[in-house]
Amino acid sequence: MPRFHWPALPSWLRWSAAPADASPQQRRNFINVQIDGIGIGLASAAAPFLPVFLARLGASNLQVGLLTAMPAVTGLVLAIAVGQFLERQRRIATWFARARFLAIMAYALTGLGTLFVPPELAVLVVLAIWAAATVPQVMVNVAFSVVMNGVAGPKGRYELMSRRWSVLGLTTAVTVVSVGQVLVWLPFPTNYQVIFILLSAGGLISLYFSSHIELPENVAPPAGPRRPPGARLQDAIARVRQQPAFVSFTAKRFVFLLGVALAAPIFPLYLVREAQASEAAIGLINTAQTFTLVVGYRLWTGISRTRGSRLVLLWATLGLSLYPALVASTGRVTVMVVLAAFAGIFQAGLDLVFFDELMKTVPAAQTAVFVSFAQGLQYLSAIAAPLAGTLLADYIGLGGALLASAVLRLAAFALFARRRTSAAAAQPT
Repeated sequence: MPRFHWPALPSWLRWSAAPADASPQQRRNFINVQIDGIGIGLASAAAPFLPVFLARLGASNLQVGLLTAMPAVTGLVLAIAVGQFLERQRRIATWFARARFLAIMAYALTGLGTLFVPPELAVLVVLAIWAAATVPQVMVNVAFSVVMNGVAGPKGRYELMSRRWSVLGLTTAVTVVSVGQVLVWLPFPTNYQVIFILLSAGGLISLYFSSHIELPENVAPPAGPRRPPGARLQDAIARVRQQPAFVSFTAKRFVFLLGVALAAPIFPLYLVREAQASEAAIGLINTAQTFTLVVGYRLWTGISRTRGSRLVLLWATLGLSLYPALVASTGRVTVMVVLAAFAGIFQAGLDLVFFDELMKTVPAAQTAVFVSFAQGLQYLSAIAAPLAGTLLADYIGLGGALLASAVLRLAAFALFARRRTSAAAAQPT
């Protein structure tokens, strides 16, 4: 009897822990990064429910917007200073691991804190906890790109990040489904408190494995005389201005991130108030998006190898530009699940290409400072846009605010697409 053989998977669906040509140390780093992703995936399953928790506690549109805007305010103030600080540290991975753990512990504090305060103070307590968590989160956001770039090297960014984000996305997708069910079974607010405390255990997994990432020690720049913060900021800006490719990319990215940040507090409010979605439905919507991220990471990694990263950039920005407009056109939860799955595919491409394209424009010897500057611009987009989105929603409705987000994203897509058009027009016919 002939033996059955499974058909070979396409190359973009094959998975391994590390590239075949990785050294033993690189392989260990790749594995540590991926298991760290499991810990972050567990903790990240709580993230979509945090603004919903605030909304259920009676938070206003403005207070939900503050949840998104507060990290941006802290980041804008501290990002460049944190980058300059990390530039002088020998072991950036250690700082990254500890800061990540502190940031995740805010979920545990959210659960514990709301257990012991009067209901009328619960919203303010949650906002205070997450205001404090913004400080370690700034260091995480700056150090993340530096550490991942060090693990991946200049040619392995798609390979590393597709693996890490696939593991993280799959962990989050499975966990969010379970969270949605637990939130239905238990009474409010005990259900949220239990979930936040349990999922913060992912921080312990992250701390252990990210602490074991081994990179060459960072070579600090020569120590000079102490200079005031203003002078150090001017020096960082001067270095950035000498890199036109970096300036061009980060400016276009900034426009797109404005559109993303504007919609960040609107989506959960739209689900709760317009779609009347239950916690289980919200969990299903987030699961659909995170599950398709896993497929998307493999898909776009394969496309980038054969067609180049520019195609990934254009398709990802276009697909995510349409997403908020499509959500605004419906109030049906089943349709939103399909749309979330659609968005997950393109979000995967955006995650990979934004990271890769940014690191291409960053001078290797000044990674921390340049990443902190790019992160500062991202924080700037996240300060005014979420608050503007919630205020805009008061005048034109939540659906109208989502349409405004789509318009901003389409403008950024046009800026990214314009380079090819201009280049073609410059060629002799």
